[in-house]
Amino acid sequence: MICDIIRSIGRQILGYCEKEEKEENPYALPFLGSERIEKTIYKLKTSDYFIALGANSIRKKIIANLEMELGFSPTTLIHKNAVISPTSRIACGTMVGGGCQVNACAKIGKGTIINTGAVIEHECLVGDFVHVAPRAVLCGNVSVGEGSFIGANAVLKQGIKIGKNVIIGAGTVVIRDIPDDGKVVGNPQRFIKS
Repeated sequence: MICDIIRSIGRQILGYCEKEEKEENPYALPFLGSERIEKTIYKLKTSDYFIALGANSIRKKIIANLEMELGFSPTTLIHKNAVISPTSRIACGTMVGGGCQVNACAKIGKGTIINTGAVIEHECLVGDFVHVAPRAVLCGNVSVGEGSFIGANAVLKQGIKIGKNVIIGAGTVVIRDIPDDGKVVGNPQRFIKS
């Protein structure tokens, strides 16, 4: 998906970093090595970079390490088919996929993933290192805490407050606030235990 977004906006891809070279490489990208190798760090210092990793806490850790090492933040990637209000704000290192809408006065935090077709309505506040899965809908004035995950096709009623590190299952309809570390599924939402 990241490669498709980069190509949709007419930019080129230098390669990818990973612990080891991947056997499957459908885009035939050059393997640059681990992001911890000095030669790779040098290449990253001379170009933009993006962390394409779904796990919120790991993405946060890698971005923090690279920002310290490189002295600058990752780029933000927005698919050319996304609709972004000019009054919204999207922080560095965030991905907005194709068909997404980010509406008036919405604020999206650092290192966040807004996946294909998701809708972030007016005045929503989405924290750092959040993952909003495909086709999820955040109605107006929703607030989502850092590190939370919102499953595919979930719907969050207007004005809802979601704590930090919350997990919302696919297709869940959220009609009440969720505290930190909460896990909910269903329509309407019901809490589940870890």
